[in-house]
Amino acid sequence: MKVLEGRKKQVFRKGETPFEIDCEKQSLAGSVSQRACVFCGSRVVLYPIADAVHLVHGPAGCAAYTWDIRGALSSGPELHRLSFTTDLREQEVIHGGESKLYQGLIQLIDRYHPKAAFVYGTCIVGVIGDDVEAVCKKVSALKGIPVIPVHSEGFKGTKKDGYKAACTALMRLIGRGRTEGISKYSVNILGDYNLAGEIWIIKDYYRRMGVEVVAGITGDGRVEEIERAHGAALNLVQCSGSMNYLAQLMKEKYGIPSLQVSYFGFEDMAEALYGVARHFNDAEMMKRTQELVRDEIQAIYPKLLEYRKALAGKKAAIYVGGAFKAFSLVKALRLLGMDVAVVGSQTGSKQDYQLLKELCDEGTIIVDDSNPLELSHFIREKNVSLFIGGVKERPIAYKLGIGFCDHNHERKVALAGFVGMLNFAEEVYQSVMSPVWQFIPRPKQSVPMGGVQDEYSRTANP
Repeated sequence: MKVLEGRKKQVFRKGETPFEIDCEKQSLAGSVSQRACVFCGSRVVLYPIADAVHLVHGPAGCAAYTWDIRGALSSGPELHRLSFTTDLREQEVIHGGESKLYQGLIQLIDRYHPKAAFVYGTCIVGVIGDDVEAVCKKVSALKGIPVIPVHSEGFKGTKKDGYKAACTALMRLIGRGRTEGISKYSVNILGDYNLAGEIWIIKDYYRRMGVEVVAGITGDGRVEEIERAHGAALNLVQCSGSMNYLAQLMKEKYGIPSLQVSYFGFEDMAEALYGVARHFNDAEMMKRTQELVRDEIQAIYPKLLEYRKALAGKKAAIYVGGAFKAFSLVKALRLLGMDVAVVGSQTGSKQDYQLLKELCDEGTIIVDDSNPLELSHFIREKNVSLFIGGVKERPIAYKLGIGFCDHNHERKVALAGFVGMLNFAEEVYQSVMSPVWQFIPRPKQSVPMGGVQDEYSRTANP
């Protein structure tokens, strides 16, 4: 099998040629990209705001596709888990859907009394030209709450453009609240979506350090907290793909500096805490942070060593949405004694892939915006034992007879924090070492992509 001609520059093998990779471009037609649309990108970012109404202005299918799309938990209201749509049909396509949007917003606000409402534009709205902005402005004035349009028409670009649309919408909330009483040692957590309760773990770490978390944007999010987020002293950007733009906007408007952090794995989790302590330049805070890190690692590390004995030398493949996850995953797998043979992302930048190249070993395949056929071949070629990805990658792993670890937004197990590293190790161990794989045929030799049919294919297709 060969890589499509238009995608050859989006695949790089470390050690064969000088580093060069093409990225941040539209998906090639016919390649069956794993990416999602602009609308989906905006929806996954804003979805965890739990006390707001989220109304999809478009066909019912768009709302169904993104219904309860994240495993984002709430410590209070759960309005975000309901999926609302204007259900545009032929009549609205011809005559417009503004009146239906207006009536839908009035009905939802009267029934659920939300703190705010987000209205997501879809492809069909962009085509028929509904003035969503005007309808939102009218309803906001009538009901006295923010009603915010999200300009996320799916055909406008990629999922990454949806992230920008969500950040632009968030900026219409930020700055509306009062900032009195916020500590000088305060942060916003940007890009953690409280999957399986992860933001609660992280907030507890910062509390033990003596740092106030003003707003989780958007994990376990509340409208009033986001409205006063401009009062925080520092922004911590966990998901760089979705939240770098918001951090940039907040720095330009409010002068808030930001730090790139990752809460996955021992090394990056510790640095996320130490980085905050260094920023505030407080000796007592640094001392508390050192004690916290020491205590957490001492409690978990012996168990990790047991898993490492079983997993050492095995190979893994990684394909995730944002490259920031891949950095931490490479380090975490290395801690478990595993080698990363394939790594890629849907939305990585040239700088991201340069860093991945420096992190990875010789021979590692680095890929941007891949597709199921490519991923399947790379996995067989490298004879990996574990595939880490999301819901769309799971069937690939199981069809090839290898272990799978869900590191996307549907998962139900916390993988952030020090305890999350232990959960990750347990999941990897249970999946890779499952006795079921002994009944699955595995490739007997490696053939680079573009070469002759590999042994696995001949066995599976005699």
